[in-house]
Amino acid sequence: MEEKTSGQSLKDEGLRLFQEGLYDEAAAQFQKAYEFFRAEEDGVEAAEMLNNLGVVYRMQGNWDEAIAALDESKGSFALLGDRSREAQTLGNLGGLYASKGDREKAKECLQAAADLFEELGDTQRQGETLLALGVQSWKTGERSEGMATYESGLGKLDRPTAGQKALRSLLGVRNRLLNKPQS
Repeated sequence: MEEKTSGQSLKDEGLRLFQEGLYDEAAAQFQKAYEFFRAEEDGVEAAEMLNNLGVVYRMQGNWDEAIAALDESKGSFALLGDRSREAQTLGNLGGLYASKGDREKAKECLQAAADLFEELGDTQRQGETLLALGVQSWKTGERSEGMATYESGLGKLDRPTAGQKALRSLLGVRNRLLNKPQS
């Protein structure tokens, strides 16, 4: 007896393949899942598959395909009113532009994502995005702005890593020594 393929099973298989680094195979599964969800008129899941395709294309260095998929995904989420996924897609676009070396475009996307996460009250993702934005500012030569943004991001994290906790502690000591207010 043949088992009917579902969009969720295609998506799950794509995610598994992606995690294994099998990007061509993952892209094929995400494309099939995208087509399935479009046929089912499930706009959120279809947009999510475009986002996943964009991430795969980024990992492969296929910049134009990645930008097109992520831009379409972002637009779909905006039309559907899914602000959280729109912000996540903006963050993915920021990461893509950073990988491509377009730091100004990366900063623009990351700032927009951080602003959306702030509006949504998602401090963890806002903090993570501000960390990435701080790195991009630093790399464009805006050292003070980059450090301030990075420090702000550290302060917003709900679940910092051990290294981030240590850095927050060091910055706290520095701020107390310099009589700077905590961020």
